[in-house]
Amino acid sequence: CDFIRDKFLIFHIGKSAAIQYGSGAISGFFSQDNVKVGDLVVTDQEFIEATREPSVTFLVAKFDGILGLGFQEISVGNAVPVWYNMVKQGLIKDPVFSFWLNRNTEEEQGGEIVFGGVDPNHYKGEITYVPVTQKGYWQFDMGDVLIDGKATGYCESGCSAIADSGTSLLAGPTAIITMINQAIGASGVASQQCKSVVEQYGQTIMDLLLAEAHPKKICSQVGVCTFDGNRGVSMGIDSVVDEKAGRSTGLQDGMCSACEMAVIWMENQLRQNQTQDRILNYVNELCERLPSPLGESAVDCGKLSSMPKVSFTIGGKVFDLSPNEYILKVGEGAKAQCISGFTGLDIPPPRGPLWILGDIFMGRYHTVFDYGKLRVGFAEAA
Repeated sequence: CDFIRDKFLIFHIGKSAAIQYGSGAISGFFSQDNVKVGDLVVTDQEFIEATREPSVTFLVAKFDGILGLGFQEISVGNAVPVWYNMVKQGLIKDPVFSFWLNRNTEEEQGGEIVFGGVDPNHYKGEITYVPVTQKGYWQFDMGDVLIDGKATGYCESGCSAIADSGTSLLAGPTAIITMINQAIGASGVASQQCKSVVEQYGQTIMDLLLAEAHPKKICSQVGVCTFDGNRGVSMGIDSVVDEKAGRSTGLQDGMCSACEMAVIWMENQLRQNQTQDRILNYVNELCERLPSPLGESAVDCGKLSSMPKVSFTIGGKVFDLSPNEYILKVGEGAKAQCISGFTGLDIPPPRGPLWILGDIFMGRYHTVFDYGKLRVGFAEAA
């Protein structure tokens, strides 16, 4: 290869590199070769040759590599992604790629990715588009989340979301995932800090909400948090924060997180005109249903038919997920196990609150990534 023509490549080829993923990491070095994708040949493509895959995730994975389709802004070493070179080298008709993920596990074809357009055979109805709000991942703004048709209110004024085929589950703020867990009967992790907050401050929080106090200021008003809202709740509810910076201990931080969640839960129930006793009982129950830090919450396979739909508002349209779509079933018959497809993820402002709409969502909705117009589209999969 003639590396002299490209100073960028001269700098990168052979240089060590590492990537940290949500689960697992790899390390290796930059290399260059032609890459064949279907009938397309992308020339002089830079990539990372992995020499170490220290995590179990990659050791047991049934794939040989990862093809990143995010923006160059998050590329390691600012390397040019394969998709960019497809466009630059004129290999595709339109600067668009799209995903269809086959939810029928008995069929041989697992899905389809189209580079250069959209396959009309794999979606029905109109495609709802929303603009990309931040280049890096395919990030956009979404509206409220509904459980059984009832608004949670958490994303009323907007949340950020990312469409990501590299994420198996559907991840979102712990406060809302806990509400979903309770609604579908998923197992969870009990938090003594959460229960302590409800016992000591529950009625006071309720009174302040009824008096129309600013929700984001309530936890500092009752003395549980040292600042007003906008910090984002965290599943590191027992974690230790930076003591060198003179900040609160892990216990205080956990109590603050629990208080913020309690405010969100009580707000939701007050909107539904529930009695104060019912609200306090509901919040106590949610304290028993926090998502497992391991990311998996079991549900009863026999109760799928009675579970509610969970919906997401995108581009002014409501996108529903049924229990058969958001519950993962492992095995068959009496030995079958069912796992919630929802997991907790807390990203504080200004980047959050953030949802990651992974394969659970993309399996139901054909997803279009429009690089030319910087937008993401969803339509019912067919």
